[in-house]
Amino acid sequence: MLKVLREAGVTQTRQEGTRCFVTLRRGSLDARFPGLLPALLSAAVADHVGEHVTEGNEKE
Repeated sequence: MLKVLREAGVTQTRQEGTRCFVTLRRGSLDARFPGLLPALLSAAVADHVGEHVTEGNEKE
């Protein structure tokens, strides 16, 4: 699944030592699917899942 998202250009992967960090490319995601991320985050909050997931202000 992550490979599909990376190939679609909506994620970015960064390797640090033995760890691999995957972040969303917010601009690309919003351009392709406007409103999707806020809806997903709201649903996660309502369902009490993904408490460790935050919405950052990172630049692409």
